Amino acid sequence: MLDQINTLKRFIDQSKQIVVFTGAGISTESGISDFRSQGGIWERFQPVTIQEFLADEVKRKLYWERKLALFEENKDAKPNAGHKAIVELEKQGKLRALITQNIDGLHQMAGSAPDKTLEIHGTSREVICLTCGDIKSWEYAYERIKGGDTIPLCEKCDGFLKPNTVSFGQRLDPDVLDQCFMHACECDFMLVLGSSLLVEPAASIPREAKRHGALLAIITNSETPLDHLADLKIEGSIGETMGKVIMNGSW
Repeated sequence: MLDQINTLKRFIDQSKQIVVFTGAGISTESGISDFRSQGGIWERFQPVTIQEFLADEVKRKLYWERKLALFEENKDAKPNAGHKAIVELEKQGKLRALITQNIDGLHQMAGSAPDKTLEIHGTSREVICLTCGDIKSWEYAYERIKGGDTIPLCEKCDGFLKPNTVSFGQRLDPDVLDQCFMHACECDFMLVLGSSLLVEPAASIPREAKRHGALLAIITNSETPLDHLADLKIEGSIGETMGKVIMNGSW
């Protein structure tokens, strides 16, 4: 493990354009459930597609009931050492971009700059009207639901409110995706933290970085389809690993 830590330090020391790519594994260390594991979100909550949400009032109510349950479950979650390590990279001027598959907003809570953070699947920290595009905080919707408004509508146009996340059947934002691949093509080091790298097209972003000559390191607790391409693979805690790099590193 010490050799791996030293290798990661060396990669960071020699790199000037680092892109960090994060998945559910960094958030589970803050107590947030992932999607695929036993007892995870997909096992407990059957997804509601965007088409079902738009067409069926019963599905909309079910969707909001589940979102409320997840908010209650995760409202006290705090950034961990992994999130804070990324902020440290940014402070040192080494971070080109942070790309995340997570919707929990923990990176911003840790201090990551919004203009360097690309949220591929959106954010659950705000809600958006699907008709007029008006955006409110999640707390705004939460208070309305707790007050008995089980399917909140936009106060401006009566359109459907929904967390500003990408639902099943909903298209990813092409501008965000284009920026992600642009950064992947121009970085010198791609650091993957806590992603299974199974969901496309996001999972191809680290592959594109490697194809354009960047170093690739992956820290997860499981295998990924890109392990054979990685210059470094560490199976273990993200917070513990990145903490050791920061505590003992010169950068």
